[in-house]
Amino acid sequence: MKGRCGFYIAIRYLLGRAREGGRYLRGAAAGIAVSLIPIIVTLIVADGMIRGIIDRYLELGTGHLQVFSFIDPQGLDMAAERIREMDGIRGVWQEQRSMGVLVGKKGRTGASVRAIEPSFWEDSGGVQYLAVAAGDARLQTDREMALGESLAESIGAEVGDTVRLMTIQTGAGTTGIPRVTAFTVSGIVSSGYHDLDALWCIITDGGGRRIFPPELQSSSLIVKVDDPYRKTDQMAMALYSNLGAGYSVYTWKELMRSQYSSYESTRQMLIFIMALIVIVAAVNVSSATMMLVIERQRDIAVLKVTGAGAKGITGIFIWGSFLTGLCGAVIGIALGLLLGSFINPVLRFLEKVLSFFSGLGGGAEVKILDPGFYLESIPVIIDWFAVFLIGCFTILCSVAASWLPARRAGKLKPMDLLRKN
Repeated sequence: MKGRCGFYIAIRYLLGRAREGGRYLRGAAAGIAVSLIPIIVTLIVADGMIRGIIDRYLELGTGHLQVFSFIDPQGLDMAAERIREMDGIRGVWQEQRSMGVLVGKKGRTGASVRAIEPSFWEDSGGVQYLAVAAGDARLQTDREMALGESLAESIGAEVGDTVRLMTIQTGAGTTGIPRVTAFTVSGIVSSGYHDLDALWCIITDGGGRRIFPPELQSSSLIVKVDDPYRKTDQMAMALYSNLGAGYSVYTWKELMRSQYSSYESTRQMLIFIMALIVIVAAVNVSSATMMLVIERQRDIAVLKVTGAGAKGITGIFIWGSFLTGLCGAVIGIALGLLLGSFINPVLRFLEKVLSFFSGLGGGAEVKILDPGFYLESIPVIIDWFAVFLIGCFTILCSVAASWLPARRAGKLKPMDLLRKN
């Protein structure tokens, strides 16, 4: 019997009437489809969360690359001009970072002080992620300051308030001298991710040079390129060649190595756990194939009597498991992509429903995506290659799980089958 005949017979079993055994294969396909929906949604949510967080760090935090001068930190201005002349560079900004204590109406707290050129916050990449909760984030003078939303809330600062920043100034000896500088809060900002801007205390580069001693600050150039996910390594090598000795260049992957590895490990663990569900669903294909063999024993006997070999009979049921896995994979992936593409409206709806029932019991409003820990909105990122691999893995598991019952069907003797029937 030719393989084409086995393929058509398998289609008949899958699409045929329930009493002919089709209910078993269709049930197994439905089980596979249901198991694939959560893994596809998990993939979209995980990729969206990781990409959304990383993009915010790249555009508002570390930049795409950072350049340090370990010989003359004050000579970064000349390096910035040389970098701006290179192809593929989107922008270069000098930044000083230090720590301080910020004092407001309701208390004091530690703050990460960022003194950077105001144009950094107007870059197209950062504008899409930087939300101004109040006031104006564009600093006009060296006496103005923008605060992260959580930081402003913790010290009770509002737009127009005067806050005091305490830093350390080195004296004639080795002892540090506290220095207190007053700033006016011009704006309160948020990146949409709490961990990034929880300690943000933003001042101008001129303000940073005024209050930070060189030995107690970290000066660097923040560099943005056209394609940060593909060209950072290439641009890092070009920067090394252009700047020469005395400079260190770090890509965002190096600056965020531990954090990025943690995100990827979590993503892979989630997908692995969901893959176990797919394997369990694929095992149902084995049971469905076994029941189909029992139901179609007369067909097997007739085919063998008419000249079909063991491989041909085995091929019928292998084709059946392949088509079952394929149908389940196509339906499950399609439904998973549909649900994942509308994950934000779905989560908002669930929040409203859960908040309603929580309110009936006197509970607080339910927030599935708490901005204190997650992004306020999940970007929809679809990794088509990963989706393709998941589909192939599902079909492979379905075929592998049905191999033994299909092989046994090929070894059945026609006369024994006819006597039983």
